[in-house]
Amino acid sequence: MDGNGLRAGAVANVGDIKNPISAARLVMDKSEHVLLVGKGASKFAASQGAEIVDSSYFFTEKSWKSLQKALENEKMKNKKMGTVGCVALDKHGNLAAGTSTGGMTNKKYGRVGDAPIIGCGTYANNSTCAVSATGHGEFFIRYTVSHDISALMEYKGLSLIDAANLVVKDKLVKAGGAGGVIAVDKFGNVALVLNTKGMFRAFAKSNGEQAISIFKE
Repeated sequence: MDGNGLRAGAVANVGDIKNPISAARLVMDKSEHVLLVGKGASKFAASQGAEIVDSSYFFTEKSWKSLQKALENEKMKNKKMGTVGCVALDKHGNLAAGTSTGGMTNKKYGRVGDAPIIGCGTYANNSTCAVSATGHGEFFIRYTVSHDISALMEYKGLSLIDAANLVVKDKLVKAGGAGGVIAVDKFGNVALVLNTKGMFRAFAKSNGEQAISIFKE
């Protein structure tokens, strides 16, 4: 999502687009739509020059073993794998957010999580912030987590960190939703907020400030 003008693009339920995040960018830049799914998304991506591959390209032994364990253990059915997100603020004051995920292990056929749904797993608005989320997607959809953080800043005047903490560590926790967000506001303030034991996260600023974290602090 591009915070300049609230432009956005997304794809879901695709198994043959090598780089889904690039396809989402094509939807944003080359179509009048926001979200394309399934065969329609693949056909559009191919028509715009995106690389199409056989679904076997995405096979990894680690994910296969995780699926087998999930099939044997009901407690692992909602384990999330492989979410990658990024938020950015450029020198012109434009904010952007992108999120790509393989979804939950052993999810139902046809299930779509929060990552491609604008305002839930991904959101950017030059007036407030850019947010990318990871976690139990159904909760992030129900509570429109990414947009809620932006709305709290816009309508209540909360800072980025206060808004993110309120949504992730209070609202989601009370609802039973696990996960976290990475976010940056229009001033360059960064928030890496989670309510789980850990979340791979990092940030870097133009002044040289940077950090990498894994576990909850």
